[in-house]
Parts: sequence; structure tokens; C-alpha cells
Amino acid sequence: MMPTLLVGDFILVEKFAYGLKDPVFRHQLIETGEPERGDVVVFKYPPQPSVDFIKRVIGLPGDTVRYTEDKRICIEKKGESTCEFVPVDNVHQSRFTQRGVNLIQAEEMLGKEPHEILVNPYIPNQTGQYYPTPGLGEWVVPEGEYFVMGDNRDNSKDSRFWGFVPEENLVGKAVGIWISFEFDEQGDSFLPSWVPVGVRFNRIGGID
Repeated sequence: MMPTLLVGDFILVEKFAYGLKDPVFRHQLIETGEPERGDVVVFKYPPQPSVDFIKRVIGLPGDTVRYTEDKRICIEKKGESTCEFVPVDNVHQSRFTQRGVNLIQAEEMLGKEPHEILVNPYIPNQTGQYYPTPGLGEWVVPEGEYFVMGDNRDNSKDSRFWGFVPEENLVGKAVGIWISFEFDEQGDSFLPSWVPVGVRFNRIGGID
């Protein structure tokens, strides 16, 4: 989820944002709201429900989501016949690297607030691994399910590869970072790698 979330971020999750659920069977007991496009959500990973994942909601039930060769999202909303590209602005080289390559950072507008995404300009789309039809890059979101993606687009195993998130798998909405620890990335500290070397106070606050 870089650059939205970094290693060492501890997040606040509003567990009742999408309803009060039976903790065993995950059945909805009380409805309190539904995910909106652009929400950052925590959910039970469908292929392995014992594991919690965090991604951004891209497609709502009934949407058709397309991920193009130039790594842009196009959404055809339920009941509409036109695929609208998600606005992208302020494209620039970032401070983040992946496999020795500086990633490209851009501002994307999915919901009410913009958020930042990262793409690797030298890695093509992994269309051959897309679910459920390799090479297609288009998904129709079933009723009661959601299409999610990570903000670090070329380093995220998300709905493109394993499918949709059922409503009953939703744990809650990520709403803030309450503390963010910094670790020694260079490996020259005398402390073990899991011991924080500082606190990133500038990261404390809400999540876009």
C-alpha cells in the first residue's frame, strides 16, 4: 500500500463502519454502512481467511473495472454504459524504489479525496496472471462483493490476481495512523532490525 502506508505504520480501524457482524460466521447483524469507492479497507483474505489484508476499494457491486496497458483504471458504474477513466494528476518521479528502479508517483482521484499511487515504468502489466481470465484486464464485480487494489500497483497481489472480496469478509475501514515507527533500512545500526530507531511523527493522522 505504499505510499499511503509504510512499514512501521500502526493503523486505526473502524470495525463497525460496514456493519456489526457475527464473529464466527461473519453474518451481518446490524447494517451501519457500505464501502465507498476509494475507501482503504481491512478484510479477511479470501484464499486464506485467517489472514487480514488491507487494500483500496476500486470497484463496487455491479461495476465493470478495466485496468489498461498504460496502467490506468477505467470504471463503468452499475447502470451506466460508459467507462470513465479515474483522474490522474501530478505525475512525477518518487523517492521510492523497487528492484533498484525509482517508481513513478501520481495523484489519483477515486473517492472524495485524492490519494497517491506508485507504478514501476519498466514492469509491464502481469496480465497473464489476471483472474479469472488471464490476459483480459477486465472484471465485472458480482453483487455483494468488491474489487480492491493496492496503491503500489506493480507490487500488489490484489483482486486482479485472486478475485473479489465478499461483503462478509470486510473487517472495517482504515481511518488513521496512530503511530509510525522508523526502522534502520541501511542495516548499519547495532540494534536488531525489528527494533525501531525513530518515530515518524509527520505520518500520524488520517488516511486518504
